[in-house]
Amino acid sequence: MYQRIGNAAFKKSLDNIIALCDALGQPQLKFKSIHVAGTNGKGSSSHMLAAVLQKSGYKTGLYTSPHLKSFTERVKINGQELPQDYLIRFVEQNKNLFESIKPSFFEMTVALAFKYFADEQVDIAVIEVGLGGRLDSTNIVTPELSLITNIGYDHQALLGDTIGAIAFEKAGIIKLGVPAVVSTKQEEAEEVFRLKAKQESAPLYFATDRFRIELVEGDIERQVFNVYSDEILYLAGLELDLTGTYQKYNLPGVLHVLALLQEKGYTFPEEALRAGLAHTKSITGLKGRWQKLNNAPLTICDTGHNEDGIKQIVEQLEMLKPKQVHMVFGTVNDKDITKVLQLLPKKYRYYFCQADIPRALPVQELYNQAKSIGLNGTAYTSVAAAISAAKANVAPDEVIFIGGSTFVVAEIEEL
Repeated sequence: MYQRIGNAAFKKSLDNIIALCDALGQPQLKFKSIHVAGTNGKGSSSHMLAAVLQKSGYKTGLYTSPHLKSFTERVKINGQELPQDYLIRFVEQNKNLFESIKPSFFEMTVALAFKYFADEQVDIAVIEVGLGGRLDSTNIVTPELSLITNIGYDHQALLGDTIGAIAFEKAGIIKLGVPAVVSTKQEEAEEVFRLKAKQESAPLYFATDRFRIELVEGDIERQVFNVYSDEILYLAGLELDLTGTYQKYNLPGVLHVLALLQEKGYTFPEEALRAGLAHTKSITGLKGRWQKLNNAPLTICDTGHNEDGIKQIVEQLEMLKPKQVHMVFGTVNDKDITKVLQLLPKKYRYYFCQADIPRALPVQELYNQAKSIGLNGTAYTSVAAAISAAKANVAPDEVIFIGGSTFVVAEIEEL
């Protein structure tokens, strides 16, 4: 299971998922989909799209990973998690199949999601790539549209150590004749996408060429944007309940996908679009994206964990002008975290920890690395102990931030 052990669980082939879905009657062909890849932003973008589709009256499937609290979070229809009895029945009925094919945990989960969406006859499903794109198990769908969000450094051991190499893996979701939207134009990635789209005769759109986003106001609860399409005001006062400043990079891609779906005959009344984006968290159950957990002291968590993600988090923490930040921080053991640690301010007080998974970086190792570059803090053997210590030391007008890894956020009790 990749979530627990990391790179050793990643299968560099689509053979297993093809064999599984063939045995299940090719469920991936029985529903329409939108396929979403990217380094950062693919989860937020998937949830925003699902929220708007749902508010517009479509029976909407949503497949995402990893989960934070419960496995069934990964597979939803209209915001409702996969029923446990369906999951149990699926495993019971397909045990022999699993034993003969020997799929990974992720491959089994993708097959389960596809079968569930087909059985429930969803109108459309938003399918988030797990890792990369080209060889990801989700990449057997032929979607209505593909969306690729920001490309950054993450999982370099599996995807390559340049933006171009990583973009090549993400571009693998671009299919023959299927329109593809890229959320942000990045110099090193642009040509990779253009080449792949040309090879596949796929219409390619860079969302920022059409949409310009202007922040009107924002606080810890919401942010409001004016959206311009080809420099003409398109949506005034568009509200998002996802308050990470990085959502400004995701929104153009989401809006461009919706515009292209309209051209294909889907309908999104403006009030449904606005309601979906203003209430994405409650509609889809999304958690852990610049989420406020408490007011006094202000306590925030975020699952951002790579260079781009941490950079955005630190920028947004600094915008709060905090007297002090008490940062509960842990990470995984299969990445070079040197650059991430160098982005963390030396003035913060750190509570280093390790999540309760084999893949977690041992806290003493994290502590030693952090200390060697001048980050001051204490090591704790669990996330709960680190959070408890931060709460004991924080003043009411200071800030607690919890993050560094999805798996640290997953262990927050009040999430």
